[in-house]
Amino acid sequence: MTHALAVSLGPRVRVNAISPGWIDTRAYRKADVPEPEPLRPVDHAQHPVGRVGRPEDVAAACLFLIGEGAGFITGHNLVVDGGMTRKMIYVE
Repeated sequence: MTHALAVSLGPRVRVNAISPGWIDTRAYRKADVPEPEPLRPVDHAQHPVGRVGRPEDVAAACLFLIGEGAGFITGHNLVVDGGMTRKMIYVE
């Protein structure tokens, strides 16, 4: 859909997508949701960047795509997952 919309709406609109990986959103949970288990060192270590993602990582990708530096980017899916789709090995 990203590709089709980029072709259909360009050059008036740039269309991109963001595909986040494991993002730690526990700090934003509702009060009635039980406290999740803490992240383990292995959870962070399995990511090529050495940590689980944070909401700020996705926000930074959004800011990049709306900025002038991305003015020639359209029809792209930006994967924000700390390299996990390249590694494809997950610890149980």
